[in-house]
Amino acid sequence: MFPIEKYHYAKSVADAIQALAADEEAKIIAGGTDVLVRLHGGNSDYGRLVDINGLSELKKISIDENGIVDIGSLATFTEIMEHPIVREHLPLIVDSLGTIGGPQVRNTGTMGGNICNGAVSADSACAALIHEFELVIEGVAGERTQSINGFYTGPGRTVLQKGDVLKCFRIHPENYREFSASYYKYAMRGAMDIATIGCGAAVKMNGDIIETLKLAFTVAAPTPIRCRNAEIVMKNRGVTQENLAALANAVVEDVKPRSSWRAGRDFRLHIIKTLAKRVTCQAVENHGGGF
Repeated sequence: MFPIEKYHYAKSVADAIQALAADEEAKIIAGGTDVLVRLHGGNSDYGRLVDINGLSELKKISIDENGIVDIGSLATFTEIMEHPIVREHLPLIVDSLGTIGGPQVRNTGTMGGNICNGAVSADSACAALIHEFELVIEGVAGERTQSINGFYTGPGRTVLQKGDVLKCFRIHPENYREFSASYYKYAMRGAMDIATIGCGAAVKMNGDIIETLKLAFTVAAPTPIRCRNAEIVMKNRGVTQENLAALANAVVEDVKPRSSWRAGRDFRLHIIKTLAKRVTCQAVENHGGGF
């Protein structure tokens, strides 16, 4: 038996907000791939639930006439990966979500839950940072928009407040058009494992020169991060062995890996430097460039 003390099935976003705000201990359940595992393990912190699975408006995926893409927070990983808008404009999201668990998890889990639980290993976080997601959130005080930059405040912590419901992720065209991207998840097993290190990169090219690089990591710091120093190093540079070495050295300034039972700090740092070069090169190849 799951240790569920209280359960509320939300009829609307407003109803969910009201239920969450009224109960200090209440938490949202969407796909349940995290919450139910914790409950199965006897974690009573998740015993008071507000179920938002009936809110079909949170499943919508759309693009407007200006190229702004909205991905509903309740859309499952599989729904996002198979949607033609995402496949055409945001293949980095497809690639990163494809590394999550197995088909059963991807058929029920949501990107909303993956981002909002604040996990440093969230497989969708690199894509969120590279495409500079905006999070459309509705709470007690009304609707607001929060950048993914600054959304994470620490391991397992975000800026979300009591009563908040994430409605959708919003991606502006300047953050995906003309970019080619790549993602790689290093894990101790080939499938269905939490990332030891996750790395995503996107490049905008001017001939053989990288005009803009966006580089992001998971499990390389207390929160998922963009690597600003490394990005600057590659700005308006070609993909040479010398420049890639400079990239690997610069990324060390951006990350703060730690030792855990999964991997030691020095090993993580080696993987981080290797992936910074590998994933950047793959993004350039995906653009049609060489090195």
